[in-house]
Amino acid sequence: MSDTKRPALWPLEGIRVLDLSGEVAGPYSTKLFVDAGADVIKAECPDSPDPLRQWSASDTPVPKGEEGALFQFLNASKRRIEIKPSQKEERQLLDRLLSQSDLLVESGGPGGLESWGLDWASLHDRHPQLCVASISPWGLEGPYAGRPATEMTLQAAVGSIDYRGLPDRKPVFAGGRVGEWAAGSFAAVGAMSAILAARSSGQGQHVDVSMFEAMVLSLTVYHDLNSQWFEGPLPRAIEIPSNEPTQDGWVGLCTITGQQWTDFCALLGRQDIGEDDRYLDGRARMEHFEQMRDMIHKWTRRHTTEEVIELAGLMRIPAAPVGNGQTLPEMDQMQARRVFRPQANGALHPVPPYRLSESSLRPLGETHPPDSDRQEILDELDTLEQKASAPPPTPTEATPERPLEGFRVIDLTCFWAGPVSTSYLASMGADVIKVESVQRPDGMRFAGALRNAELWEWSPVFHGANPGKRGITLRLDDDEGKELLLRLIDQADAVIENFSARVLENFGLDWATLHARNPRLILVRMPAFGLDGPWRDRAGFAMTVEQVSGLSWITGYEDLPLVLRGYCDPVGGMHAVFALFGALEHRRHSGQGQLVEVPLVEVAINIAAEQVIEYSKNDVLLTRNANRGPYAAPQGVYKTADGKELVAIATPDDETWQTLCRVIGARDLGERSDLAHPEGRRRCHDEIDERIEEWTTMRGTEEILSLFIGAGVPAAHLINAHDLSPHPQLEARAFFQKLLHPKTGETRYPGWPMSFSAWPRALHLRPPPTLGQHNVEVLAQLGLQQEEVEDLKERQIIGNRPSFM
Repeated sequence: MSDTKRPALWPLEGIRVLDLSGEVAGPYSTKLFVDAGADVIKAECPDSPDPLRQWSASDTPVPKGEEGALFQFLNASKRRIEIKPSQKEERQLLDRLLSQSDLLVESGGPGGLESWGLDWASLHDRHPQLCVASISPWGLEGPYAGRPATEMTLQAAVGSIDYRGLPDRKPVFAGGRVGEWAAGSFAAVGAMSAILAARSSGQGQHVDVSMFEAMVLSLTVYHDLNSQWFEGPLPRAIEIPSNEPTQDGWVGLCTITGQQWTDFCALLGRQDIGEDDRYLDGRARMEHFEQMRDMIHKWTRRHTTEEVIELAGLMRIPAAPVGNGQTLPEMDQMQARRVFRPQANGALHPVPPYRLSESSLRPLGETHPPDSDRQEILDELDTLEQKASAPPPTPTEATPERPLEGFRVIDLTCFWAGPVSTSYLASMGADVIKVESVQRPDGMRFAGALRNAELWEWSPVFHGANPGKRGITLRLDDDEGKELLLRLIDQADAVIENFSARVLENFGLDWATLHARNPRLILVRMPAFGLDGPWRDRAGFAMTVEQVSGLSWITGYEDLPLVLRGYCDPVGGMHAVFALFGALEHRRHSGQGQLVEVPLVEVAINIAAEQVIEYSKNDVLLTRNANRGPYAAPQGVYKTADGKELVAIATPDDETWQTLCRVIGARDLGERSDLAHPEGRRRCHDEIDERIEEWTTMRGTEEILSLFIGAGVPAAHLINAHDLSPHPQLEARAFFQKLLHPKTGETRYPGWPMSFSAWPRALHLRPPPTLGQHNVEVLAQLGLQQEEVEDLKERQIIGNRPSFM
């Protein structure tokens, strides 16, 4: 079978991927490849096919001979073949496929490669240029490797669950298997990094991706950094304001900055609250939760959702409708940008979450039936093996260079999504120059910062998202400052920004101007909602796109949807990196740069795609139910005998359910036919939860975990994210890296959630920059003399301290 003919080269055309993975994370990583034009072959063992084939989050039966709607979304446009690794001829076929592949992706955990008759050492010996990406819950090494886990128990283990929720209720997990989608996003970026490095060195790498570590980066807000400067623990809380009821539904609000909070209070007619400095701290608002809730609801319930959005927008307060699987495709922004496209199976699928001005992405294709491409693949292998071609590069014995050595990035980003993307580029060897101004430093420098004489140097999130960069200040609304920036851009390979859509043009830095000056330049823009459409100029943060996309809709209590607290920023940042890699591949062939657009809301919509898919295909609206969900039953948070300590327990299949019953001595439950399958257990969830909690409240946390994990039942202690470190698994895998910062001294920074077999785990090359730290160094490279630099500082075109402090 072949897909739609395209008018232009796809950016990753020519890259060949063999996908042995299942569930969500691996298939999503390879979906990113296939959407960008790579040839992806999905291989399954017929004796153990991808479990997602028969999956439906709504429990809608998948008709015989068909495959689940989410499976079809994740595996569209991939060619498919079945391979039985128990048979010698089939193992030989697998090796032939690997000989023609650039990348192998698998998700079997420790022993996953071995189940296919493979191992990294022999693979690397036979196919030295092949890269392998392995995705597993804990990573392939360390004391927790192979430990039973589910999405929920991993969320508990990173500290994400414990601090999300109301103090008088149990905390809640983030719905939608978001950790798996995050791991897939990081895996795609890590795999592409290894492919780029292998192209010049001839040496492939094994990329070991840990879902646990991906969740540390995406489902906690750099709380380990926070713990080094602040007393803990983190209190259980929700954002105020956040998802609020209106006359006709729910509106999502977000006040990240102090100015936004003050303006929001003025909107409510409560300037007295806005002028009270205590409430600039979200923790103080939470201490007066009922007062704040009543004040907000008194106003929001008097207005429709659209009225609230319009009034908030006039004051640049991020606001949006809380979307779900039914309402998302009807939103005018999604319709204007044609975000959803109907498929032959009746489902709506979102388009890939980025656009390239000079390259085409593969159109949404069909999902091929199992093994339907076997003969085509065999014929193609014969042709490739007979075709005379230049031998691959001889592998070098030296460590391969990081793929972006010699690559320069001008970083105009702020807050989280943009900075984390450019920090990854720095870890891959790029010279990243972060540009701020003393009039408007990166706003994240002040978010949650330690209140001292230089508070702008003590924000945990700024520190976490900015290692590896040089930092300068330039006043861009000054002609001289802007000209210096343009001179830097003239020498750059890429510019990355995440302002609101109108800002770059207001500075006179539009794409046409930049492209005319530097035709090889790649400009990556990361607006919240896109560069066109009726929402183009709306403000939006990560929480805003969580609210719009449906991620918030499936997280929280039945009567209160909650946000994930920034998840979309690091995940969106990785999509921007992947899109940039695609643009680099296009430039390698054409010599030309291009404009890359990565709307964060469209990234979030792809992550939450299952909601629209289920509603459009099965007419079922997925929603939230505290800690219960479609992925495991029972699944919940349970009290222990250790005071306020809680444990998360999940049974993802019928076999694990029987094991749980044996562990807690509930033989009667295990023998009941109405509880033999998840549907019945969900109907009786209250009864089952009561029995489990009767057992857990009689035992300490450590005993509970020992008994469950020892028997193979996923379970985890709900840690407070403030107490994440030290952690045996993170220490064994050297996840953290200590760097000496000019202001904070020796500081422990999180790394990336993947280890590369040829590079050190410590990939950060320098600590995050202080404000304007490298002004003299960078401007000297432009030819400025010391007296010129001093003059710029005197006129506050550059500087090292916020002008308003």
